[in-house]
Amino acid sequence: MQLLYESQMASANMDEPKNLSTSQPIADAPTPSQCFTLAHLSDPHLSCITNIRALQLFNKRLYGYLGWKLHRGAEHQDKVLIAMGADLKQTRPDHIAVTGDLTHLSLPAEFLKAENWLKSLGPSTHVTVIPGNHDAYVKTNWDQTVARWSAYMRSDSAGFDDDHAAHSASIFPSVRIRDRTALIGVSTAQPTAPYLAVGSIGAIQLQKLETILSWTNEQQLFRVLLIHHPPAPGTVSWRKRLTDATALRSLLANCGAELILHGHAHRAVQNYLKTPSGDVPVVGAPSASSIGRNLQRRARYYIYNISPNDDGWDTRLTVRIYSPEADRFILEREEKFTMSH
Repeated sequence: MQLLYESQMASANMDEPKNLSTSQPIADAPTPSQCFTLAHLSDPHLSCITNIRALQLFNKRLYGYLGWKLHRGAEHQDKVLIAMGADLKQTRPDHIAVTGDLTHLSLPAEFLKAENWLKSLGPSTHVTVIPGNHDAYVKTNWDQTVARWSAYMRSDSAGFDDDHAAHSASIFPSVRIRDRTALIGVSTAQPTAPYLAVGSIGAIQLQKLETILSWTNEQQLFRVLLIHHPPAPGTVSWRKRLTDATALRSLLANCGAELILHGHAHRAVQNYLKTPSGDVPVVGAPSASSIGRNLQRRARYYIYNISPNDDGWDTRLTVRIYSPEADRFILEREEKFTMSH
């Protein structure tokens, strides 16, 4: 697979996002009927700490609570998520992928708030979710927490009659096929000690993932890997790393993928993983609720227009960024990837 790309910046001065809406779209875009449109967002960090009980803080949550009170609460704002939701209704993607950290302290009330937020994005058939480390901040009761989102996480063929009948180990890796795109979700969420935010896929998931990537490749599907922790080296610090990233990169070198989407870094990230058939884009979204006093950390979401060509795939990326001045999302940049077998 050979990968070429071209980019159009919406503004030459990235320090002035209020001017980002002035760029023109890439010419000769495929018609909507030829495209599958996937929106990617991550790390909304929905909080619900006003009625928190003291007993709920006798664990790692205390550190997260203090961090929220000291600085994170000012950075993550519901009004940004409201603006993103309104913008998504205008851009109307075919599907939305959310790559983890829907909650902040893994409180039951936060999972309920996140469930209602997911419903505002769309039905579970149109929204795919994987958990992040904040969704496993501490060990919790499955039925009261992540199970609320199981309809948004499970595979097309899972066939669970009861949303509470499954748990993370049986759901992931998940596979959802939309048009000619395979959305493949893995979970890296696990409780960790204070000050650690590492994630792990684990041997069982990796083994299943190898089978899934091979099968979806045989079906000539565009494979999108959804993961919370970034797999590319050097993206985050040691205490926030993916512990089995080397094993994942080795697997991808053998099986390949067309696109890898992640969160966790809380900033706009774009890397590539080399495989024998070419470079695979690895794109990380900032927090979807970040007001973004630091421009790189400001809330964004990414829209991928995926269409087949004679040799492989064309992927057109549109990045939309939150404008604090306008309290809405505007165009930041556009980019084109061409992948051939």
